[in-house]
Amino acid sequence: MTNSYTETEIKLYVPDLEAVRRRLEAVGAVLSAARVFERNVRYDTPDEKLRANKAVLRLREDTRVRLTYKDGEKSAGTHGMTRFEAELEVSDFDTMQTILERLGYVPFMTYEKYRTTYMLEGTEVTLDEMPYGKFVEIEGQDEQIGRVLEILQLGGAKRFPASYVVLFENVRRHLGLAFTDLTFDNFNGIPVPVEAFEDTP
Repeated sequence: MTNSYTETEIKLYVPDLEAVRRRLEAVGAVLSAARVFERNVRYDTPDEKLRANKAVLRLREDTRVRLTYKDGEKSAGTHGMTRFEAELEVSDFDTMQTILERLGYVPFMTYEKYRTTYMLEGTEVTLDEMPYGKFVEIEGQDEQIGRVLEILQLGGAKRFPASYVVLFENVRRHLGLAFTDLTFDNFNGIPVPVEAFEDTP
């Protein structure tokens, strides 16, 4: 995050993550978190008020457990998108789930990923293996993101301003998929062309 309550990031579709990893190591990037499996659960009110207001309430478990809230319209910089974000670490995934549900929130989807995290030029660079494809996210100040794009030679990579959940909805619509969880089991054996991520009818 760029400060306590905002994030600026860019999401790139990069099928060859191994090439990016080699480039990161060649230019001296620091591995801050080795490859780890993530489980994420998204919550909303029963009447879907959060989604209607473009807000996100997410519980994530990897080597830690974190509760994240995001809201507001994304504003575009030269290289990335910025929005409000607040996050806190909690001690127990199941207990936090119980608290959220007792407060009236309901889980509406689960999504999974494998993530490897590097630090470079003041930015956080993540290599994300999603069930439907491979992506690079770069988070930092807008100018820093621009420098890192040049260093990693990713200026020509396909960019997506949408979240992984929105990309999932686009893929479901394009491919006619009925399942609602973004998991590796669900996508096993399903090829996903890059065109399926586009927000088109």
